[in-house]
Amino acid sequence: MKKILIITGHPSKDSFNYALAASYKSGANSSNASISEINIGELDFNPNLQHGYTERTTLEPDLLEASEKIKEAEHIVWVYPMWWYGHPAIMKGFIDRVFLPDFAFRSSKKGKLPEKLLKGRSARIIVTSDTPRWYDYWFMKSPSINQLKKGTLEFCGIKPVKVTYISPIKHSTDEFRKQQLEKVTLLGQQLK
Repeated sequence: MKKILIITGHPSKDSFNYALAASYKSGANSSNASISEINIGELDFNPNLQHGYTERTTLEPDLLEASEKIKEAEHIVWVYPMWWYGHPAIMKGFIDRVFLPDFAFRSSKKGKLPEKLLKGRSARIIVTSDTPRWYDYWFMKSPSINQLKKGTLEFCGIKPVKVTYISPIKHSTDEFRKQQLEKVTLLGQQLK
């Protein structure tokens, strides 16, 4: 039984992102996966990494639980909106506070790359946007996707990382949203 973790990075339960996460979960349930969830906006934690890496900040209970879910997962699905070509602040704070040295990576000797501590996991990024994919890719160079995919997940050893880009959300039709929900349900069924 594959262990799936769905992380929703949108702060609002009423968002289309929550509906996408629910669709993925529905599909994965039909494949008899073991599913856990983290809805970042519902967690009680300080998103500010107050001392950087110079002093360890004690993790709140919600972040300790989230860390355990990440450790147990075989496949991690991230669902979030792209805002200002980045992540919502609460999601960035979650990553800053949880993906720490000796959990996600371990610094090596001078001049060597850090040790990747989250190897053996794969991921799917499902990102919503109002920006057309071609513009994000060609003109902006996909900063939000690259930050999460390469700068965080692959840096910590999570591979492969697949991306589903859903756009445009603003002014989208009910039919468009329905199609996207069906597409994400299928990804869940395939455990991709």
